[in-house]
Amino acid sequence: MTGGGTVRILLALIGGILLGALSLRLGDGWREPLLSIASTVGGLWLDGLKMTVVPLIVALLVTGIVGSADAARAGGVAGRSMAWIALILTGSAIFGALVMPLLLGLFPLPQGAAAALQAGLAGVDRQAAAASVPSAADFVRSIVPTNAIAAAAGDHILQLVVFTALFAFAITRIDASFRRPLAELFEALAQAMLVIIGWILLLAPIGVFGLAFTVGAGAGGAALGAIAHYVALVASLGFAILLAGYAVAVLAAKWSPARFARAMIAPQAVAISTQSSLASLPAMLAAARELGVPDPQADVSLPLAVALMRATGPAMNMGVAIYVAHWLGIPLGPWQLAAGVVVAATTTYGTVSLPGQISFVTSIAPIALSMGVPVEPLALLIAVETLPDIFRTLGNVTMDVAMTGAVARRTAAAG
Repeated sequence: MTGGGTVRILLALIGGILLGALSLRLGDGWREPLLSIASTVGGLWLDGLKMTVVPLIVALLVTGIVGSADAARAGGVAGRSMAWIALILTGSAIFGALVMPLLLGLFPLPQGAAAALQAGLAGVDRQAAAASVPSAADFVRSIVPTNAIAAAAGDHILQLVVFTALFAFAITRIDASFRRPLAELFEALAQAMLVIIGWILLLAPIGVFGLAFTVGAGAGGAALGAIAHYVALVASLGFAILLAGYAVAVLAAKWSPARFARAMIAPQAVAISTQSSLASLPAMLAAARELGVPDPQADVSLPLAVALMRATGPAMNMGVAIYVAHWLGIPLGPWQLAAGVVVAATTTYGTVSLPGQISFVTSIAPIALSMGVPVEPLALLIAVETLPDIFRTLGNVTMDVAMTGAVARRTAAAG
């Protein structure tokens, strides 16, 4: 999304909340029709985003797993890279599930703002979302779907992910003459969904304004304070993954902190300006060479990391879903968090390396749905994704290079 589009969405969010708050001074004869129009417009736009979630999950998960399997068969460097990617993504998801509740305990949303925001989101159907979450007693049994189509139709995301993962692994075991057309079909499906998302996001200022007006009418100006609180906490998760990248560079790649920091100046500058790991790849390759990674290894590990690993994604996406639950006063037990961790770690494979607003809802909605958290608030948060997305990309780029160094060191030790 262009910088101008980002500004328009942010202005729509602020304007909608402020005008919604001012509507409290109007009589019901004016206020109720305005609320009805705003909620209808915002709801239609949100439904447009939501309709892409299931096909995009299936397409990206299949292409990610098939691509990972093909890469792992390519050689030792690719196989070690895939092992690191799986470890980092799983650890990131667990980190988000553990740390965001801790942050909310240490820095809670002010009680007045929380109550006001819940009033503004009173129309969100919490029970419908929670109905898709298995209880502790039948969590394990509910993982395997009896009907994959019904799981998709009912937004039972964890079941859908399990079926899709099994289907994708099955594709990796069939003959290449059959595997390639199937992989290309799902890749084409993912690309088509991204085109649709791009069209829907062209209408984002209108949709966000409608949703923000509804929230502002119920929550007043307190909603702006809640959003600022959200940005600070979610961005802090990305910053933590950024620091973890330095830890991997020092402990696993055996680079000095100063040397690694100097080499990362250019890739991190590109990451900040573009918010895209893909655009940062040439600078990352140059940094890897500066740090002494042999070209054949960097040329395998880094593209794999850019294509398949968003180190900050599982942690920050889990953080967003948990924060929304906190907003709405929805308690999350260990089974809900476990479901979120599984979905967050697996659906990150193959996530498109584009600015976060493009894939914000479609990346986080599966996690939220698997945990029984309504996705409606995500359509508001997309307006302020720019700042957290900077930390997302910084953390991703830093971890990509650090992982490449760790793989190179392990390859040299094994060789």
